[in-house]
Amino acid sequence: MSDDATTTPVRLVHVGLGNWGLDWEANAVPPVAEVERVAVVDGHAPTLRAAQERLGLPDDRCFSSLAEAFAAVDAEAVLVTAPMVAHVPLAIEALDAGKHVLVEKPFAGTVAEARTAVELAEERGLVLQVSQNYRFRPAAQAARRLVAEGAVGELSVVHADFRRWDHDAAVGDSRHYAFPHPLLYDMAIHHFDLLRMVTGRDAVSVYAKVTDPSWSKYEEEAAAVVVVELEGGLVASYRGSWVSQAPQTTWDGEWSVEGRDGRITFTGRGATLEEEQVELRVGHGPDRGALEPVELPAPGLVGRAAGLQQLARAVRGGPPPEVTGRSNLASVALMEAAVRSAASGRVEDVEQVLPAEVLS
Repeated sequence: MSDDATTTPVRLVHVGLGNWGLDWEANAVPPVAEVERVAVVDGHAPTLRAAQERLGLPDDRCFSSLAEAFAAVDAEAVLVTAPMVAHVPLAIEALDAGKHVLVEKPFAGTVAEARTAVELAEERGLVLQVSQNYRFRPAAQAARRLVAEGAVGELSVVHADFRRWDHDAAVGDSRHYAFPHPLLYDMAIHHFDLLRMVTGRDAVSVYAKVTDPSWSKYEEEAAAVVVVELEGGLVASYRGSWVSQAPQTTWDGEWSVEGRDGRITFTGRGATLEEEQVELRVGHGPDRGALEPVELPAPGLVGRAAGLQQLARAVRGGPPPEVTGRSNLASVALMEAAVRSAASGRVEDVEQVLPAEVLS
């Protein structure tokens, strides 16, 4: 491959131009010099028109279907930011057309559905990546490094809390109130994925209890308490709420990772990088000392932009992205099992929905 081929921006079609898709266009796509967005697609005509006006695009770059876009423009990859129910169908359509894919989280509602796209991508030799963007933040990456280096010794417990007040819109004005599993699908998937990332362990079982106050505007769960057993017997607690009256957390929550030799706390994914914070305490018992701040390196690209950059580099022959479709199956499995537990009222196995090759 020539140097020109490796440095030419990856030609990208973006499908799904609702509010979140437009946020990608404003904040995540522009910083990535390695990609060139060559077309946008949305099957909802008013949404497409609004996006066209907002982005100032000509008619020959705006399409109502991927098929139309592929017929009109030379593209190599597809960014999928449509609603979750369309993630896998759109990914499969793009993969069938020979395009690499970056799909928003959650990848799918079930492992079985996600696997159809994973296996097609592997069969075609194409990149299939999931945007678990909270991984690409300085605090979370520093916490993972400290755990891997054994900074607090053998882990004993992990606690994560997410608290937001998202209850001020009128019913009908916020589509979020009607999302399927707005906490477990739309938000906790981030935290479940961070749990796997920071500890380096996959989940074994989960017990979830959702709460839905009578005054909540959400059609499904507004809050939940979840207990996760990870490999090696490590237990994690997760408390999340869209209707919390308590002090608000940043989007990735407040974390406490405890071990034989100390404690790590971290929080991040706020409005600015200055909100990212990691603290470490090393010591035992009453003489354990105070938590001390950990210096965080200045990042390059962060969040969604960093993930998109990984896609572009993988397409150009670089290393595979950190979150491939296959590696993300274990996060989808934890999410799926949590939803199943909330419905059954029982502890649910995570492993039973994962293919054997993921568990090996």
